[in-house]
Amino acid sequence: MAEDFLYFTELMGLPVFDLKQRRIGRVRDAAIVPLIHPSRIDRYLVGAGSSWLSVRYDQISAISLDGIQLSNEKLYPYHSDEYMLRIHRDLLDQQIIDVHGRKVVRVTDVSLKIVRNIDTTSRESLAIMEVDVGVRSILRRLLQGVVPPRWVRAVQKPISPNSISWEFCNIVEADPLRRLRLNISNERLERLHPADLADIVEELGPADREAIIGTMDSEAAADALSEIDPRMQASILEALEPEVAADIVEEMSPDEAADALSELEDETSAEILEEMEQDPVDDVRELLEYDEGTAGGMMNTEAVVLPEETTLTEAMAQLRQHEDLLESTHVLFLADQAGRITASVALARLFLADGSTRLNELANGNLISTTVNVKQNRVTELFDKYNLLALPVLEKDGSLAGVITADDVISVLRQR
Repeated sequence: MAEDFLYFTELMGLPVFDLKQRRIGRVRDAAIVPLIHPSRIDRYLVGAGSSWLSVRYDQISAISLDGIQLSNEKLYPYHSDEYMLRIHRDLLDQQIIDVHGRKVVRVTDVSLKIVRNIDTTSRESLAIMEVDVGVRSILRRLLQGVVPPRWVRAVQKPISPNSISWEFCNIVEADPLRRLRLNISNERLERLHPADLADIVEELGPADREAIIGTMDSEAAADALSEIDPRMQASILEALEPEVAADIVEEMSPDEAADALSELEDETSAEILEEMEQDPVDDVRELLEYDEGTAGGMMNTEAVVLPEETTLTEAMAQLRQHEDLLESTHVLFLADQAGRITASVALARLFLADGSTRLNELANGNLISTTVNVKQNRVTELFDKYNLLALPVLEKDGSLAGVITADDVISVLRQR
């Protein structure tokens, strides 16, 4: 039975025969032209003595492990084409993102499908099926040119394949040397958990990090950036255009945005703030005034504050207007008529009462709070001592300056 596929490691070095079965050279590389076809091998670069010849896909009659048979002998010297993606030069050993494995991997081989009778001028052609990243492909690279291909196929059988379908890959951009990078489309990246996406971004080189963060949805980019080490956050934001960085920072919570901007040079931070919309930028500017080693530097200004006499029914109506905060909100804060914070209510307690119940009847015991200038160590002690999910930070007049949540404390402890 004829093979219906080739590995690129097998294609490299295959003899190429003319119409009279004379060998004219061996394959040295192959290329696709994405603007013409996303997966078909469009050019075969054949080494003939000291020069390279270019063979078009429609000049081929048959392809197998025994070699390539031409149907047309009008060959021309190879000239580099900026629209080509050459497999050996531009794809092998390049990093790509495996969204299923949630990691960055290195391409070690490419699986090619032999397509037969695709039109009237060409009996057989090759199309990229998968990029190979596992032990199998490493084995093929090691044995390439040393052991006959059919023997290599037999040796690799017990090893499980590990590959990524070509349809899940797309070319991001070319760098100045016309070397092409390959990555998974941003749509699939944006569906990953932010922590997984952050792990992937941290494994990439600086240019690839910026390409990913700078071209994806700003909300998804903000979620991922919030999970990344602060120094790397700064490096990414500094490399982006100020308006792009501002769109991302706007989607971060004010405390996370302030933390990220505090790592930047003052001039860069000012440029980003200048591009931000008024509402978020006011909160961020306020937080930037506090020392990062204090409660003010840890807190977030986003919180839900309701009057003490609010009923449960009224509270639920208010919460529906703050849907964007619910994911990070564990506690409601109650204020008296003067705006002083007097109590807190855990969201879970709202499910234990009927609609006419006033929130102050559901309030926790004594209010545990702090002030903006209290040191981080004291804040972490309060969370540990009272097993808190959220800690209100109060101004001198008793009004709410912000709130520190458990994840803020965890971030501080991790950095230590």
